[in-house]
Amino acid sequence: MRVAGSSAPAAQAEYPQGVWRLIRSGEADGATNMAVDEAILHAVASGTVLPTLRVYAWSPPCLSLGRGQPVADVNREAMKAACYDLVRRPTGGRAILHIDELTYSVILAQDEPRVMGGVVESYRRLSVGLVGALERLGVEDIVADDRVEDRGPVGPVCFEIPSDYEITVSGRKLVGSAQMRSHGVVLQHGAIPLHGDIARICPLLASHPDPYRVRARAWTLEEALGRAPRWDEAANALVAGFAQALNLVLEPASLTVAERAQAQVLRSQKYATEEWTTLL
Repeated sequence: MRVAGSSAPAAQAEYPQGVWRLIRSGEADGATNMAVDEAILHAVASGTVLPTLRVYAWSPPCLSLGRGQPVADVNREAMKAACYDLVRRPTGGRAILHIDELTYSVILAQDEPRVMGGVVESYRRLSVGLVGALERLGVEDIVADDRVEDRGPVGPVCFEIPSDYEITVSGRKLVGSAQMRSHGVVLQHGAIPLHGDIARICPLLASHPDPYRVRARAWTLEEALGRAPRWDEAANALVAGFAQALNLVLEPASLTVAERAQAQVLRSQKYATEEWTTLL
């Protein structure tokens, strides 16, 4: 099945129709998920695959650190006791506990009109697709185009404080996104917590962030909707939201043989190694 973009004037006026690849990966461990995204980045950079929207999940649950975040932020004993994975993302941002969530990655050339300009400009362009997805699910009071005037102290938790132009609902962060640029390609990660306690991450961090503060500043899709969405429901909404808002045809596909082979190498030699995890 092909998911076609809407003929809505706003979408048509801003972008010519584009064709991207859609990959639904299912569940994988943290090192595999990060290796797959980097393998796609290299394939997009080489021109051998289309720009790619990937949706996926994590098993077992995994704590991911931003590219520049010190591993000292992690309570390794608590992680071991919980039997959770730990991985360092190639993208920036702060720690995220990937559990009961929908994760997406968008990987495309920097000169593609939907990400042209700086990091903030590309965030704002792609956020239109995310807003469209949330609206399809029935979320109300979405704000995605504001600067954060008073962040307060920056802690180790991604969902504790929204960054400029990140998506909030009723003033609380709902989507966490992070980005990197390499080989002329943009890779943006994003996490949408579906249900469960958004503060489950707090005992896993050495500084033991205040769970009440985290819950006051972020929440899950279930809390925003008043019902628990299924993973497939959220994934379908995200795909349709991107297609409509960004005027895309999304063609379902699988990783190429070359991408699978490179992902295996990246997993074993980079993302699953202690050297990469403890880089900082």
